[in-house]
Amino acid sequence: MFAGVLLLGLLAAGADGVAPARLVFDRGAEPRVGSGVPFGAFLGSGTDGVDQIPAFDAWLAQGGAVDRMTVGHTYLPGDSWSAVEGDPDVLGPWTAWHRATPGSLLVVNVPLAAPNEVAVADAEVRTLLRRGAAGTYDAVFRTLAERLVSLGSGDAILIPAWEMNGVTYADRCAPDPEAWKAYWRRVVTVIRSVPGARFRFDFDPSRGVDDIPWPQCYPGDAYVDIIGMDSYDQPPGSSFGDYVAQPYGLAAQVEFATAHHKPVSYPEWGLYRYGDDSAFVSAMLAWIATHDAVYETITDYCPHGVFECADNPGSSRVYREAAAHR
Repeated sequence: MFAGVLLLGLLAAGADGVAPARLVFDRGAEPRVGSGVPFGAFLGSGTDGVDQIPAFDAWLAQGGAVDRMTVGHTYLPGDSWSAVEGDPDVLGPWTAWHRATPGSLLVVNVPLAAPNEVAVADAEVRTLLRRGAAGTYDAVFRTLAERLVSLGSGDAILIPAWEMNGVTYADRCAPDPEAWKAYWRRVVTVIRSVPGARFRFDFDPSRGVDDIPWPQCYPGDAYVDIIGMDSYDQPPGSSFGDYVAQPYGLAAQVEFATAHHKPVSYPEWGLYRYGDDSAFVSAMLAWIATHDAVYETITDYCPHGVFECADNPGSSRVYREAAAHR
C-alpha cells in the first residue's frame, strides 16, 4: 500500500518563489492519525457537531485507538453580518466544549463577506474587499473577538476567507488581490486589538491554482501564523503524487511555509471525486505526520468522510487502523 511521501528536493523556483517538487516515495512509512499532530473531524457547525464527538471517539476506541479528538472545527455562517459577529448557536456549544476539554484547539472559519456563499459578480466582490480594507466592517470583527474572549476562547485558531484562491465564496481574492490582502491585514489588526486576544490566524487556500495562484493573496508574515491547505482527492491529478507535485500543491505549501518560517495545517481534507479512496487517506495521513503540522481535521460528512459516511468502508478502515497505531 502507498503509505508515505517524503519531500526530498525542489526544482528551481519560479517567479513567484514557489517551485514544483521532485519527489520520491517512502513505502516503508506507516500512516498514523496525527502521529503527535492534534487531530479532529468536522462533524457539524453547532450543537450537532459537538454532540457527535463522543461517538467519534468511541468509534476510534473500538478500533484500538487510545488518543481522542482534541481539535474542534466549526464554521461561522456567512448569511449575515450578525452571524459573522459570532452566531451563538455556533460559538456557544463549541466554546463550551473547548473550555471543558483540556489541551484542545478550537478552529473557527470566519467569512469576510455576507452573504458569502452566493453567486456574486467580480465587480461586487471588488467593492466589498475595498470597503473592508477601508474599515467598513471593523465593528463586526471586533465584536467577534470580544465574544470569543468572553467565552474563554481567545486562543482560537481563526481562518478568515478560507479557500480564497477559488470561486466558491464572495470573499475570494482574485477580483482584487491587493484589496484582499489589505482587508485581511485590517481584520487581523482589529481582532488582535481586543484585550485578552491570543488568536492565531491560518491562511488556508485550496490545493492548486484554482482561480488564482494563492501566494498572490498572501498578506504578509506579520499577519499570518499558520499556512494551511484544504486538500481533497479531486482533479487536477488523480494520484497523491499529483497532489504533491502540482503547481501550488502540497509540496509548494510546505516550501512556502518553510521559506516564511511558519508551520502548516490541514483544516479540510477528505474524499471527493474518486469514491472510497483508501490509498488517498493513507497517503494524506502519512504526509501530515511527516510535516510540521499544527493540526488536521478531516471533513466527515458524505461524500468526504470516514466516520459518518457508510459509502467509504475501505477508507474508514484505513483511518481507524491508523488511529490505533499512533
